[in-house]
Amino acid sequence: MPLSRRTFLKNSAAGIAGLSAPFLLPDLARASDAGGPFKPTWDSLAGYQTPGWFRDAKFGIWAHWGPQCQPGQGDWYARSMYEEGSHDYQYQYAHYGHPSKAGFKEVIHQFRAESWDPERLIGLYKAAGAKYFMCLANHHDNFDNYNSTYQSWNSVALGPKKDLVGGWERAARAAGLRFAVSVHAAHAWSWYETSQGADKKGPLAGVPYDGHLTKADGKGQWWDGLDPQELYAQAHSPMGLEWDWDNHGRGDLPSAAYIEKFYKRTIELIDKYHPDQIYFDDTVLPLYPISDVGLQIAAHFYNTNMRRHHGKLEAVVNGKILNEQQRKCMVMDLERGISNRIEPLPFQTDTCIGNWHYDIDLYNRHGYKSADQVAHMLVDIVSKNGNLMLNIPLPGSGMPDPDELAFLADFTKWMEVNGEGIYGTRPWHTFGEGPAGGGTAIHAQGFNESNRRYTSRDFRFMQKGNNLYAFALAWPEDGKLVIRSLAKGAGRIEDVRLLGHHAALKWTQTDQGLETVMPAARPCDYVYGLQIRGRNLTPVPVVVSPIVVEPLAGGTIILNAGTAEIHGDSPQIENKAGVDDIGYWNNPADTVSWNVDVTSPGSYSITLNSACAPEGEGSSYNVEISSQSISGTAVSTGSWDKFADKSLGTVSIAQAGKQVLTFKPQSPWKGIALRSITLTKTQ
Repeated sequence: MPLSRRTFLKNSAAGIAGLSAPFLLPDLARASDAGGPFKPTWDSLAGYQTPGWFRDAKFGIWAHWGPQCQPGQGDWYARSMYEEGSHDYQYQYAHYGHPSKAGFKEVIHQFRAESWDPERLIGLYKAAGAKYFMCLANHHDNFDNYNSTYQSWNSVALGPKKDLVGGWERAARAAGLRFAVSVHAAHAWSWYETSQGADKKGPLAGVPYDGHLTKADGKGQWWDGLDPQELYAQAHSPMGLEWDWDNHGRGDLPSAAYIEKFYKRTIELIDKYHPDQIYFDDTVLPLYPISDVGLQIAAHFYNTNMRRHHGKLEAVVNGKILNEQQRKCMVMDLERGISNRIEPLPFQTDTCIGNWHYDIDLYNRHGYKSADQVAHMLVDIVSKNGNLMLNIPLPGSGMPDPDELAFLADFTKWMEVNGEGIYGTRPWHTFGEGPAGGGTAIHAQGFNESNRRYTSRDFRFMQKGNNLYAFALAWPEDGKLVIRSLAKGAGRIEDVRLLGHHAALKWTQTDQGLETVMPAARPCDYVYGLQIRGRNLTPVPVVVSPIVVEPLAGGTIILNAGTAEIHGDSPQIENKAGVDDIGYWNNPADTVSWNVDVTSPGSYSITLNSACAPEGEGSSYNVEISSQSISGTAVSTGSWDKFADKSLGTVSIAQAGKQVLTFKPQSPWKGIALRSITLTKTQ
């Protein structure tokens, strides 16, 4: 089956962990040798300090936009279009031609960016609150979206015939935004292996895909003079040491020439466009640990940035899945990730309102994240010492679709009211309080973002100067907010103001907390910021009461994913079509439980609502409550997104009162996505 982005990165990380020591390719001439305080070693890079502009900015917008957006089929099109029978293969065949004749190079040829207006777009992003902007310099598809000397397959020579990075950079600078680029091309060596295949069945079985073409084959074609091997990066030369990059590739290490070319492309990007930030879509740094090229690039970037800023370091490098030493050398990035604590060093979460590359089906289903969800994510991340980088993918034309424009307009309204409590803030003594305060441990290192259901008991805190900002994650139904961390003993409160509301509020500091009466009219939607002035404000201890699920009127008890207590690191709350489920559950030692208030003793039937892809079929589990256990075995529902009910049996609950229901994986366990467990009274 096609390899998912999450599995690709996980397997790559496993491959790195499997190398006992870094395997460095032969030394090559490096621009970073030109001098400066930073050397290409971890000890030297540990002198890095995150610049103030990044810590103050808090929110950036990313245009993850390139030729893979042209088909409008979502992520990893340039790889999956060569996977026989896949959705993208079928789309390619129907709209461009069979991959033996019309490969990804034909997609590039049709990528025109005809409606791209970077000045207008940057204006929309700035209005929505972005303080920095990031564009896609290249992706795993190996296509440079800039005027590249070292990669002939680039946007100036082909497709749009425009310098996309240059256009974005000029517009961002003119608008006063910091400028960032993302670099993903280090993966092309193995990522494009599928282009080397051929159909296994059908009329074209055995006919090689266009990944086999060479420069000589282009005579008389539109790509005459270009070498497809330069795009598809398949000039492999085994070097004696194998590394299973992605469980699909051939495993031989990249050649020195391939690494040198990646290095030159990236150095040119830095020296030509002078970005303030470089995001590497890599575990730690590009091609680490088989090469020191990532260390060389980081040192060069820091040194040249300091020269441009008269000795002050203003540069940011992002890497993923970092150890404690590496976190001192750059800014850790969590892809679709959250933390459950205030991080000692600044970090960045990158996520998207939909898929990374534009997906027309997601737009047709109105499936983007809402401004509500993003506002909740932003205040949670900022309260924990992080920034949020939000991707809003563009169609191939470069013109946002109506839902994306509506999102930007909606989020603009929220940021106009609440930006004061976001920008320039630093974490308080505690990041928040409330039943939905935990999140998932940061050592999950991404792919654990959550769309939890918040109540007016949930708050996130940050501070700036003498002001404490407390963001309520829901509007109180009774019209009163109570912040228990600010009860008597937390310091002297002098004033409380609701952001966006210009009249005075009624408030009092009691033994139960800071109680604030909210106005009848809401100043904004989604999340509501209080500015609190006081002296020596420190939180008093707060005991968080667990969520207790109450029965419905007829006695039925519905245990939804969002009310579960998660025990362990692998299960993650995710959201599909607006409904929470518990997924990514690959550790059988991890369990989930619910606190249940049983008001009517008797017999209850138990029904599981879950999804299971074919590879998860056969997973075993127990559901335990009231000293009883019911076993079950997962049956495939067709995919991780297709949920179905499964009746497990009946339990007898003899006494009324609080009970704990626990879901425990058993052997064998391959994972399921669990949406809910329902207890229905039978007698």
